[in-house]
Amino acid sequence: MEITKDQKILDAIIKKSWQDPTFKSNLIASPITTIENFLGHPFHLPEGKNIAFVDQTDFSTIFINIPAEVNMDDVELNEEQLDIVSGGDGDITPPIIIKPNNYSGDIFK
Repeated sequence: MEITKDQKILDAIIKKSWQDPTFKSNLIASPITTIENFLGHPFHLPEGKNIAFVDQTDFSTIFINIPAEVNMDDVELNEEQLDIVSGGDGDITPPIIIKPNNYSGDIFK
């Protein structure tokens, strides 16, 4: 799998934020300006899009990202999933699997 230009840039941004607390603070407070200063040129997000960075390095907090709900009308099913759906009423909701970044135990016992 080839790493894209965006992935390389994000990797460099994250590594810099680990090494430079001021950069990290600026990235969280003003991501567009901070990224433009980092890149040395302007960049433009797609219309209607925002960008946010969240510092998840505080190990006393368990961070959970709320993903977008899956639009089942746009999902392509594999053979196994098709077998499951064809045997039922077709009203299937995929499981939501969330794993916190900084905790491996059971949170909700």
